[in-house]
Amino acid sequence: MILVTGGAGFIGSNFVLDWLRAGGEPVLDLDALTYAGNLENLHALEGDPRHRFVRGDIADRGLLDRLLAEHRPRAVLHFAAESHVDRSIHGPAAFVRTNVEGSFHLLEAVRAHWQTLSEPQRGAFRFLHVSTDEVYGSLGPDDPAFTETHPYQPNSPYSASKAASDHLVRAWFHTYGLPVLTTNCSNNYGPYQFPEKLIPLMIVNALAGRPLPIYGDGLNVRDWLYVLDHCRAIRTVLEHGRPGETYNIGGWNEQTNRQIVEAVCALLDELRPDPAGPHRRLITFVADRPGHDRRYAIDARKIERELGWRPQESFETGLRKTVRWYLANQDWVRHVQSGAYREWISRHYGATS
Repeated sequence: MILVTGGAGFIGSNFVLDWLRAGGEPVLDLDALTYAGNLENLHALEGDPRHRFVRGDIADRGLLDRLLAEHRPRAVLHFAAESHVDRSIHGPAAFVRTNVEGSFHLLEAVRAHWQTLSEPQRGAFRFLHVSTDEVYGSLGPDDPAFTETHPYQPNSPYSASKAASDHLVRAWFHTYGLPVLTTNCSNNYGPYQFPEKLIPLMIVNALAGRPLPIYGDGLNVRDWLYVLDHCRAIRTVLEHGRPGETYNIGGWNEQTNRQIVEAVCALLDELRPDPAGPHRRLITFVADRPGHDRRYAIDARKIERELGWRPQESFETGLRKTVRWYLANQDWVRHVQSGAYREWISRHYGATS
């Protein structure tokens, strides 16, 4: 069995679905079900004995100890995090609590569990920490892409909290010998992404005829990675990565925010034309957010060279799959927008935070 934290979130739920679809061993899925944790993402696993869901907080040491003692997973994959930069600007405390304090409590619980294992089990055990390229800061237009040795220069409360968790994971390897792996990924997109992030927000707003807001001049650059390519990379790192190592995971696809929005509009014009005219008419430029990093870019040569992973999707194929998914899953979108998914959680799991 493996333990996945944050397995009802965007990347975590895609990973759990992909893992079990590929025939992986059973999953113990721990998620606090805060605003972006959505059990509807895991609807396809309802009744599947290979998936056990537990609602709980990674900062709850007692719960962690009980789950680890009962299920004795051979690996822990740590996806759980607060992850939206805008939210971190307006409310940084939640990011420090989950991303820093929560990661600390999880590391300590896992370390205690790992020390109870037999020698062969200890050698095979892995703790995989899923992080972000934002810890590296911002690049100039001609700077080389981030490598695993790039200095940390986080510029938002979100990226600072993730940088802190990365440092904790590194320290638990060097101090205690816990066999950790860290991945730093670029911007993910794909099914089940909460519609506050750029691509799903543009899809949802365009379908409703609402403005498509772009920060500043729209020329901020990000590297875009299709979420299922990310899931495959994580499986590869878990199976073949060297303990203590960091692996950057990117899509080899730098695009400006404006290019992204225009590409979404073009696909919607093709797949769901609007009688009022091309969707790009809705593009609206708004005041830039504080501390907005200008460019991120991932150099993913290490994971290709050492582990043989490269993304399978181009941006064009991945974006088309993503737009088609949102068009085909309007009920999911409506439940997220209306809060109906949280009402369901409240009925089954009690009040949410």
